Amino acid sequence: MRSKSIAAIVPAAGVGSRMKADRPKQYLTLLDKTVLEHTLEKLLAHHLIAQVIVSVSVDDPYFSTLPIASDPRVIRVAGGKERADSVLNGLNYLLDNHIADWALVHDAARPCFDFSDIDRLIEQAFADDVGAILASPVRDTMKRANSAQHIDHTVERADLWHALTPQLFRAEQLKQALTAAMKGGAVVTDEASAYEFIGLSPKLVWGKASNIKITQPEDLELAEFYLSRNKEG
Repeated sequence: MRSKSIAAIVPAAGVGSRMKADRPKQYLTLLDKTVLEHTLEKLLAHHLIAQVIVSVSVDDPYFSTLPIASDPRVIRVAGGKERADSVLNGLNYLLDNHIADWALVHDAARPCFDFSDIDRLIEQAFADDVGAILASPVRDTMKRANSAQHIDHTVERADLWHALTPQLFRAEQLKQALTAAMKGGAVVTDEASAYEFIGLSPKLVWGKASNIKITQPEDLELAEFYLSRNKEG
């Protein structure tokens, strides 16, 4: 294994029901390519990422039709019921085949990340005992609602962050954290939450708010704007 080698893991088995589309959101078209193609191509374009492991549903009819599916740097593994299952399947492949000692996990529907953010993430994760995630400080006033969807109280935003991806951890340690969290019945919404469950605190690394996750129909238009702007730059 090369010292501090990195492989990306992209969980892409979700259905994206909030998009109300005829296919999972990662396969919607954005600037003549699918969202997933944009994400994978950008990851592979980073000089420190040599391989990308994509966790896709076993009965997925779309992935094999994409040109990037035949790229030797892209490996398909079976996705799981939950995000954590998909990431764990990717980790098992990574570790079993001695591909890398660090796993950079990134959302399939987050194609607008910036290379400078990844560089900063890698630098700070490598220097940390636990690892690190990209995150963006909360800017807006935050409200806690009651069961009737009325305001219960205002939440202090000074120390609140939006968790983003990529999230970068030592592969073996991440596997242990995810396994422990899943066995403990924790709700694992991202990789950092698995570390929180076992009492460890990943580092927060400032990332651009333009690194949006495509979740709602209006997000496609915003993602197109960011991707087009980056190409022009």
